[in-house]
Amino acid sequence: MTTPKAAARAAQDSTAFRVIARIGYVVLGIVHIVIGLIAISVARGGGGEADQGGAMEEIQKSPAGLFLLWAIAIGLAALAIWQIAEAFLERNPDTKKKWGYRIKYLGTAAAYIAIAITAVVYAMGGQSDSSESTQSFSAQLLATPAGVFLLALVGLIVAGVGVAFIIRGITKAFLKYLDLPSGAGDTGAERTAKKGAGKGIVAFGVVGYIAKGIAVGVAGVLFVVAAFTHDPETAGGLDAALHALAALPFGAVILWIVGIGLVLYGLYCFARARYARM
Repeated sequence: MTTPKAAARAAQDSTAFRVIARIGYVVLGIVHIVIGLIAISVARGGGGEADQGGAMEEIQKSPAGLFLLWAIAIGLAALAIWQIAEAFLERNPDTKKKWGYRIKYLGTAAAYIAIAITAVVYAMGGQSDSSESTQSFSAQLLATPAGVFLLALVGLIVAGVGVAFIIRGITKAFLKYLDLPSGAGDTGAERTAKKGAGKGIVAFGVVGYIAKGIAVGVAGVLFVVAAFTHDPETAGGLDAALHALAALPFGAVILWIVGIGLVLYGLYCFARARYARM
């Protein structure tokens, strides 16, 4: 009799599921590129919401918008299922007897599901204001007993995730999840080309992870500020974080750098779709 774990492992090993999961990385890259471009627009004095909702709105306006939105929803749902499977099937050595890694996989899955749900909302003709939802969540949390502590804790966790992204970029820890082209057995020219491609992917990953870490980290700090000032409007998620960066001295330059970094993270996601260990 097939056990649920065996069935889940068989599904994860299927070629169709792997292909859909890899498509998930492609559409994740598209979302980050669009957010990065919106951030650059804000740095230039333009408008737009530099978060998942803003990205979906821009994608919705494109000629293939409906197709892309459904592709984002399906691809990220597959990636979320993959992350959940990695957390509990213990095929990855990181997850064995390490609940910290399990929590990381589950947290990543939750983030993918949230973006997928936003994509579905826009695909069905609706809209979603990520900043307003974040502020509403903060207000509801502040209204509870120990609300200040809980909101500050949320902020510290989000900021911690941002720091983790930065560390992962600086230390190149993301490389252990990739099978980059080695060029073994190729001619000299092919080997040189693959080596150059590998270096490019690493560079995109380093800059992309650091840029995303900065944006997420600032969003976490805003949660903490909202907690201690009792002002839920301060917490506006990623869009508020990027606008906060724009308000700093030399903020436009900083936002340009972060925006370009998010675009590079999107390009790294494209490479990850090809070279991720799955």
